[in-house]
Amino acid sequence: MTKKLNIALVGNPNSGKSSLFNSLTGLNQKVGNFPGVTVDKKTGNSNIAIGFDANIIDLPGTYSLYPKRADEWVAYKVLLNQDEDVKPDMVVLVADASNLKRNLLFCSQIIDLKIPVIVALTMMDLAGRKGTQIDIPGLERELGVPIIPVNPRKNKGIAPLKKAIELAAEKLDQAPPRDFIDINSIAGAPITALKKHFPHISNYRAVHYLINHENFLLDKATQTQIENIEIENKFNPTKTQAEEIMQRYSRIKHIMQQTVVESDPLQKALLTEKLDNILLHRHWGYIILIVVLFLLFQSIFWVAQYPMDAIEWTFGKLGGFFGDNLPQVWWSDLLINGVLAGLSGILIFVPQIMILFGLITLLEDTGYMARISFLTDKLMRKVGLNGKSVMPMISGFACAVPAIMSARNIENKKERLLTIMITPLMSCSARLPVYTILIALIIPSKLYFGFLSVQGLVMMGLYLLGTVMALIVAWVMKWFIKSTERSFFILELPVYRGPRWRNALTTMIEKAKIFVFDAGKVIMVISLLLWALSTYGPKQKMQAVTQKYEQLIAANPAQAKELNKQRKTELLQSSFAGTLGKAIEPAIRPLGYDWKIGIALITSFAAREVFVGTMATLYSVGEDADTNNSTLRQKMAAAVRPDGTKVYDLATGLSLLIFYVLAMQCMSTLAVVKRETRSWKWPAIQLVYMTGLAYFMSWLVYVIFK
Repeated sequence: MTKKLNIALVGNPNSGKSSLFNSLTGLNQKVGNFPGVTVDKKTGNSNIAIGFDANIIDLPGTYSLYPKRADEWVAYKVLLNQDEDVKPDMVVLVADASNLKRNLLFCSQIIDLKIPVIVALTMMDLAGRKGTQIDIPGLERELGVPIIPVNPRKNKGIAPLKKAIELAAEKLDQAPPRDFIDINSIAGAPITALKKHFPHISNYRAVHYLINHENFLLDKATQTQIENIEIENKFNPTKTQAEEIMQRYSRIKHIMQQTVVESDPLQKALLTEKLDNILLHRHWGYIILIVVLFLLFQSIFWVAQYPMDAIEWTFGKLGGFFGDNLPQVWWSDLLINGVLAGLSGILIFVPQIMILFGLITLLEDTGYMARISFLTDKLMRKVGLNGKSVMPMISGFACAVPAIMSARNIENKKERLLTIMITPLMSCSARLPVYTILIALIIPSKLYFGFLSVQGLVMMGLYLLGTVMALIVAWVMKWFIKSTERSFFILELPVYRGPRWRNALTTMIEKAKIFVFDAGKVIMVISLLLWALSTYGPKQKMQAVTQKYEQLIAANPAQAKELNKQRKTELLQSSFAGTLGKAIEPAIRPLGYDWKIGIALITSFAAREVFVGTMATLYSVGEDADTNNSTLRQKMAAAVRPDGTKVYDLATGLSLLIFYVLAMQCMSTLAVVKRETRSWKWPAIQLVYMTGLAYFMSWLVYVIFK
């Protein structure tokens, strides 16, 4: 019979914890959410020995057992046995040998909780290069726990670590034998009083019951008892915490003197310091940052274009195959224009999501991501954000969906929410087809100085407009979104390292799975709903259109193909979606739009690029917008209003461009915002403010240029 244990993997940020998790579990991982918070819950299965498997839980990185951020609270509650779902039998603590003093603080706290613990000592090679020598047997004696040197990047030390886990699993009831510090000397009386109610907990765990019991899984009567113990013993949590940390560092200093030999830091000029002199330079640092972000941004377009085209081509061929071979009935139309179109709308985003997160993972692995946050913090702070907001915003140029998902690493709730609220204002790649066709309609194709394209400058202006509006909206919103949480931008600059390609691949696969199975469900439902609204309409109106064209085709069989296209356009106009387009025409007329543009605005809520396909159908150009772009542009350019004036004049074209820059027209983005904020409140606010802003700015532009 196979034995299975739950093992919590804990450690400081940047200590190599994720690398060790990937080494232990490989691709046997799943990513969920901890209940009540948007913090990734990474778990994976690892075979420790014959007949012995372990469920590894990768807890968020934390520096101590005094949590401040949501992700630190997750790790804290698991370690204090206050998480309803995750109950670890053992802890593997990952400690960075090159920053041992800081890592030993957290290690010493875990030891005093009296949980079976094994220390996995990472970055021994880096410590060696810094001239640090560690007496591991001596450190084991001082701490009273097993210490195993590992290098998960090179898969070294994994077998000894598994052996140590196997041995520790045989004596789970044996906690670390002695306390790291004498916590009774700090708060003896309240600890004694509390342990009358909880006799089986350690003295140090009792301190945490006194400090954070309001956040624990305790009934009201127990909460009152603990509160009374605090009052009776005049328990001061701040003073207790300060004295505890001082005692721990005093003991750590003694242990370091006994077991660690460090070279003079002034004699070691590491590669990291040399690189930082260039990459964090007050002038060159920003130039290099712009180049890196430009290459990142361009790579997402260049590399993703090929798989995206392949996916689009595949679904186009599938749609054509089913269209040619299935009977012309409602269920085949549902399959082709509902299910297949919905799947295509989901899977078309996957290459960008995978490439974006793969590149971000490589930037994180190399250590440059932290430098990006550091360089941009000053500008971001002025508008209520911080340096960590810049990557989601830059990522938004490719697709807002993965960009919003990547905002999870922003610890401050207000700053994270602000970042989520403004990221859709960054011009994503889905807007590109709309920009391209509208700019070609209204902006002359001229070159200045032989190389400056007017159309290219307008395109760049649209991207800049979205960025500037995002910063302005963030500045305004910071006054309305209240938070008692203080904003700290404490950032550890990790050492530069080579990228881990396997880790990047694992991240790409996991993020794609999250998108397809979470946001994908909502996109599919909405796609099917839009199909129904565009296919069906008031029965009498739809029948009248069908009968009219049946008679016309019978009378003019030679024009059947053209009449069928006209019938399709008129059926769309008479459908519920078309009726809605006609209904909103009075509201959008001040912007210079007609009912056809109104339908395109509605169908664009599935995805902005649907605008081009909708226009192709409405103007009877045919189904394949990509192969008929020139014809579509000609038809749109020739479109006139009842009074004979052009539909797509300069004023209307610019108004429509501004609308697409600023409007929230992406249901998948709204679905992801709902998932990330765990509420429909914020996507609703986002929809209202972006639509309102788009309407006002489009009207203003139309009035100015008309």
